Amino acid sequence: MFSNKPLRSSQDSWIYTDAPGPASAIDIYTDSEVTVQNGTAGILRCTFKSSEVVTKDTTVTWSFQSNQPDHQYSKAPYVIYYFSNGKEYPGTDEFKERLRFIGDINKKDASIQLSPALFSDNGTFFCDVKNPPDVTGTQARTELRVVLKESMPQSNTKIIIGAVCGALILLIFIAVAACFAIRVLHNRHDYEG
Repeated sequence: MFSNKPLRSSQDSWIYTDAPGPASAIDIYTDSEVTVQNGTAGILRCTFKSSEVVTKDTTVTWSFQSNQPDHQYSKAPYVIYYFSNGKEYPGTDEFKERLRFIGDINKKDASIQLSPALFSDNGTFFCDVKNPPDVTGTQARTELRVVLKESMPQSNTKIIIGAVCGALILLIFIAVAACFAIRVLHNRHDYEG
């Protein structure tokens, strides 16, 4: 893509050059790692930034490469989902019935849901988006870890809520004790004087 760009010379005359214009690039974002419990639904998020308006020419490609050496998809990434011209094209049989597009291309969201996630899904998922003329960019990747329930990272929410409640109860107890102590001291002062 070339354009005539005027350049100003030192003598205040105009020179034109056929220099390439700025390259159109697309930025694609995913979570670096997603952990999902075996047998449950897992969401693989993919969003993108493009200087161009999303059109019917926008395409989304999701690929998968297993991290298990004996798996059929361990040698190279295989396309498991393709979206083009407003239509979905499911990929391999292994994912066809379990993969669902949950994004909104018009909102620059190309996320998918995998349900149920299986241990054989452990590996790298690649999201690639082309939004012509923004076609230059690096596909984003997500490492999916499918684990047993016992292996899921535990949330600290319960611990935090318990600590906050405990601190509030302690503060209330201290306030009541302080009021009681002030009242006792005040009553002693009334008896003495």
